[in-house]
Amino acid sequence: MSAVPLSIVVPVLNEAAVIAAALAPLQRLRGAGAELILADGGSCDGTLERARDSVDRVVSSAPGRAVQMNAGASIARGRYLLFLHADTLLPESFSGDIEHWLGNAVEWGFFPVCLSGRSPLLRIIETAMCWRSRVTAVATGDQSLFVRAGLFRQISGFPAIGLMEDVAISKTLRRIARPYIEADPVVTSSRRWERRGIVKTVLLMWLLRLGYFIGVSPRRLAKIYYPPAPADDL
Repeated sequence: MSAVPLSIVVPVLNEAAVIAAALAPLQRLRGAGAELILADGGSCDGTLERARDSVDRVVSSAPGRAVQMNAGASIARGRYLLFLHADTLLPESFSGDIEHWLGNAVEWGFFPVCLSGRSPLLRIIETAMCWRSRVTAVATGDQSLFVRAGLFRQISGFPAIGLMEDVAISKTLRRIARPYIEADPVVTSSRRWERRGIVKTVLLMWLLRLGYFIGVSPRRLAKIYYPPAPADDL
């Protein structure tokens, strides 16, 4: 298979409500030569049907962002891989960035982040997220991590853990090279913050990070972050 400059891997699970809007802005990048891969974790709500004409390739795997993103990367032809959540939008300026990565041998990096909601608390949270990631060289999945494909395969991709895969891979990558941080931010949906409550979500994320730092199993942390669906939702 001939290489393309960039493969964008979008992990999804039952995202029928937002998938069309998520994929529409990426069509201009497909037109410029990027490859768009949908990594599905077993959607049963029509996500695949709504997405199939807007992507280049579809791969299915067990659910779990790490597993799905690794599956997407395994069939990618791009010289760089970019992992993009379905509720995150790349900056409109993103196009020439790929040439910069290629020309400057960028190993990996991520974007600053803006949250979509209007609450002043969200402005504080996004500022803190950007500051923390810049200081620690550790990105969250919302920041759309990108990495040279050869390096990704060299480190065997994301660790197959239920949560904190973004933190884990960042810590591995930062031992190899400092991240390149893009100037313009991605915009990620604030839906989970607003659904759970902004302050409650901040406290939950701090608790999860603390748990991961002191060695709590990512599987146990995932059960806290992804509670079982109520009986009426099953």
